[in-house]
Amino acid sequence: MAHSQQIYNEIRKLASKNEWSEEKDRRYQALLDKAAEIKPTVKTLTTAYQHVWGYFKRSATLDEKMFYLHELEALSLEKDTMGPFLANLTVKYQVQYLLHSRLLISYLEQ
Repeated sequence: MAHSQQIYNEIRKLASKNEWSEEKDRRYQALLDKAAEIKPTVKTLTTAYQHVWGYFKRSATLDEKMFYLHELEALSLEKDTMGPFLANLTVKYQVQYLLHSRLLISYLEQ
């Protein structure tokens, strides 16, 4: 999603019926490779981070919400503070789906 909304939607469509095949796996890998070649923009990264924030918006503290809103407004590709912040929330709140997220994995491994 951070690289391409279109590719994200294609991947969602592939997985939509919970029927997986070797052909779908090849298509999935090709889409991941294609997405990896596309650099995120502030717009696409914002969309991805807003999606991730949805997992925390009910459980986050007021301070976490204020930090999120401030950092989202100041989001920069050169100095991304939102990725590490959301990774920390993922660990804190143990959101299993996000613990395996490609978007956050590099921050989770640090």
